[in-house]
Amino acid sequence: MRGGTSLRISKTGGIDVAEGPGSESAITRLPTAVTAFIGRALRGPVNRPVAVRSYAEFHNVFGGLWQPSTLSYAVEQYFENGGRKAVIVRVVNGGAPASITLPCGDGETLTLVALSPGSREALRASVDYDNIGANEPDRFNLVLQRVRSPGSEHIEDQEIFRRLSIVPGTARYVTAALQESALVRVRGTVPAIRPDRTFLAGSRHPIGYVDSNPDGDDGAPLTDYDLIGSPSAGSGLFALAGADDVHFVCIPPPARDRDLGASVLLVADRLCRERRAMLIVDSPAAWQTGEDALRGLREFDFRSDHALLCFPRINAHDRLRGRTETFANCGAVAGALARMDELRSPWEAGPDQEILLRPGARPAHVCTEAERHSLAAHGINALQSLRTASPRALPLRTLAGGTAASADQGLLTPQRRRLLLMGSIERGTRWVVFEAADRGVWQKVERQVQAFLRPLGASGVFGPQPAADDCQVVCDERVNGPEDVAAGRVNILVSVPSGRLGRYQSFLVTHARDGSRVRPARSNLLPVGTRMTVEGLPAQVPPDDTQRQRTLAQELFGHYREPRAEPSAVAGSHSPIPPAAGRLDPETIARIHRDFGSRLQRF
Repeated sequence: MRGGTSLRISKTGGIDVAEGPGSESAITRLPTAVTAFIGRALRGPVNRPVAVRSYAEFHNVFGGLWQPSTLSYAVEQYFENGGRKAVIVRVVNGGAPASITLPCGDGETLTLVALSPGSREALRASVDYDNIGANEPDRFNLVLQRVRSPGSEHIEDQEIFRRLSIVPGTARYVTAALQESALVRVRGTVPAIRPDRTFLAGSRHPIGYVDSNPDGDDGAPLTDYDLIGSPSAGSGLFALAGADDVHFVCIPPPARDRDLGASVLLVADRLCRERRAMLIVDSPAAWQTGEDALRGLREFDFRSDHALLCFPRINAHDRLRGRTETFANCGAVAGALARMDELRSPWEAGPDQEILLRPGARPAHVCTEAERHSLAAHGINALQSLRTASPRALPLRTLAGGTAASADQGLLTPQRRRLLLMGSIERGTRWVVFEAADRGVWQKVERQVQAFLRPLGASGVFGPQPAADDCQVVCDERVNGPEDVAAGRVNILVSVPSGRLGRYQSFLVTHARDGSRVRPARSNLLPVGTRMTVEGLPAQVPPDDTQRQRTLAQELFGHYREPRAEPSAVAGSHSPIPPAAGRLDPETIARIHRDFGSRLQRF
C-alpha cells in the first residue's frame, strides 16, 4: 500500500508480480524509429529478438559483416545513416552448433555444445580443481570463453562456473548448472569421471584451453518459409512477439540478386498491423530506372498503408570485397528516418523532410524531378543524396496507393503518428483490467486519455483547429455493454481530427484479462461543432474458403481458423471480441493464394 493505492500480489513463474491501477499516472509517448531486422547472421541467438544500440554491439553479438548475410550490411547502413536502436532476429535454415570435447580419463568425454549454430562460433574451455578438496572427486571448475576467431587471444565473452559436479541430483550438477550459460549446454550423458585438468606444462599460460571442434555449420540460404517462421514456435517473423516498441520492420532480401517473396510481404504486413509498425519494403532488383519502377508497379501487386517503399537501391562500399556494390535500401532508409525523427519527431507538427542518404551511400539511380513526382503519385518515395531545389519537399508516402482508407493513411507521417497514438493509449490504459468496471473507472480513463491528447492538439499535431474538445474519448455505456462488464472487458473509443475539416480518425481500444487490442473504427463526416457519432459497417469476408486455402494455411502456419466476419468498432455494438494474440486469420492466407498464385516463386 502506497499513497492509498492497493496492490494485488500474484506469483508468475516463481516471481512476485505487483499489479496496481496506475490510473493517476500520465500516458507516456512511445519512442520512435526503433527498427527490427530479420534475416541471416554469422552467429548469435536464433529466433530471439536482441536489442543493439551500435554496429559495434551488433558485431560483438552477431559477428559483423558476412557476405551471405544481407542483414549484416543492412544493419551497418542503418547505423551509418543515423539509426540509434535496432532489434535483431537471427534466422537459420538448418545449421549446427560447434562442440567442445573435454577428456575425462578412461576414454570417456564430456561434450559441450554451443548454444547457437554456426561455423564461426569460436569457443574454448578450461578445467581446474582449485580450492577443491581431495575428498571431492566429483567436483571441478569450468571456464568458458568466446574468442574472436579460432586460436585468437581476443576474448569477447567469458563465464566461470565453480564447484560443478558430475553426480546427478547434487547441487551444481553440471547439466543443470550450465542451463544458466549463454554459451553452451551439455550434450549427451555425463561421464562418471570428472573432466581432466587442462593445465599444459610449458605453455605461456598457466592454464590451457580446449578449443571447440570444427563441426559448426552455418546452414543453407534462407527461404521465404524460414523468414515467415511459425507462430507456435515463435520463429522468423513471429519472434517479434517478444520485442517491445518496434516501429519499423526491415526484412532484407535473402540474397543480393533476389527479392522477397509475396508471402513474406503479406505476413509481415499482417504482423505490422497487429504490432502497429511500418514495414520498409525494398524496391525489386529489376527496377533500375524511374521508367522501370513505373512499369514494374503494374505487376507489383503489394499495397499497404502499413508499408513504405523507397526507390532506388543504393550503392555503398563493401568492406569485405573492397569495392562499391549495390544493396537493398531498407537499412539505409530506416537509419535516415531515425535521423529525421531526431530533428522533428512524428509527435510534432510540421512539414515532411526529404529522405537524404549520408555520404557513405548513394542512390543507384538519380531520379529527375518529374520521376520523383510520378513515383510519389504511386506511393513510392525517391531517395536523394542532396536536397532538391524545390522550395517544399514532397510529403512521404505509404505504399497504400489508392487502397488507403483515408487520405491521411496514404501519408507516412500522419500514419506513423496514428500508430504511435494507438500504441501509447493502449499501453497507458492497461490498468483498467484490474479495476471494477463502473462509471467512476470509465471517467478516470476518459480524463487520463484527454490529458494525453490535449497538449498534442494544442501543439497543432491534429491540424490548425483550435477547439479545446476536438478530440473525443468515450468510455461509458455507449461502448461498454453488460456483456463487456460481465466478461471483464473495457472498451475505449478515441477520435482525433484527421487534419481535414470535419474528418476524424477513430479507433477502439479493448482491454481484457487475456490481452489488449486496438481496432480502427469508422466515423461519419462531421459538421463543425457537432458531437461525434460512430457508425459500424460490417466487414466483408471473401466467401471462397476452399480446401486449397486450408492446406496453404496449415503449411505456412500450422493452424487454421474458420473465417468469420470481424466485428466493427461501433458505439453500442457489443459483439464478442476475439483475442489479438498474434494469430493470422485465413483471409491473409487466401490472398496469398488468390492474388499471387503463380507469381510466388518469381516475385
